[in-house]
Amino acid sequence: MGDDRVLRVIARLLIPFILLFALYVQFHGDYGPGGGFQAGVIFAAGIILYALTYGVEPAMRLVPRRLLAPLAALGVLLYGGVGVATMVLGGKFLDYSVLAHDPLHGQHYGILLIELGVGITVAAVMLLIFFAFMSREG
Repeated sequence: MGDDRVLRVIARLLIPFILLFALYVQFHGDYGPGGGFQAGVIFAAGIILYALTYGVEPAMRLVPRRLLAPLAALGVLLYGGVGVATMVLGGKFLDYSVLAHDPLHGQHYGILLIELGVGITVAAVMLLIFFAFMSREG
């Protein structure tokens, strides 16, 4: 990268807040707008900003490419696992009310878990796509 000191300083200041905002959107998603998809996109955007500012190689060291495919699968497994767990506990697929002693608490736990799975998968897949485009020889 060139000598873009202002860009690097601003990015260094913004990236932690972008990632923190992604966590806020992730865990506030069952109470208001937001959720796993939006949080995954915001988190990936923070890492992409890092890659565009400091280079793709440092970003790949920060988030190794070999870790992203298992993370994407883990998110899908978490989503499906919650559905299977609700069936094992006597409910229908993704009937969260059986996840806790109180149906309302079960709803919160279920939404939190599946949104976490969606967020992990979306962030991992977006970064995989970005790294695939950035590593192409053109």
